[in-house]
Amino acid sequence: MITTHILDTSLGRPANGVPVTLEFRSTSWELLGKSETDADGRVKDLVPQDHVLREGAYRLTFDTASYFASRNVESFYPEVTIIFILRDARQHYHVPLLLNPYGYSTYRGS
Repeated sequence: MITTHILDTSLGRPANGVPVTLEFRSTSWELLGKSETDADGRVKDLVPQDHVLREGAYRLTFDTASYFASRNVESFYPEVTIIFILRDARQHYHVPLLLNPYGYSTYRGS
């Protein structure tokens, strides 16, 4: 399972309504899912129910430009892309994003 959430650190609140895509790299990047963060800043439905995860490289892309534009906030990064490796497809991979208009950080969560 792959999940994510976003905390807008400039507000100290979850970032809702952020478009997110998930891709898997085989010979090229293949789209697995598209969604957007909910009121709690979480995305739980990026991987289709019938999809079997495989070990390998995955890419999460967050459309931060549309999020900040919807709040009339100028920002520096129009999108944030996180590429990570699944080494054991049976595990839960939670990839949070801490975001503000001029910076971001990420880590492997639980």
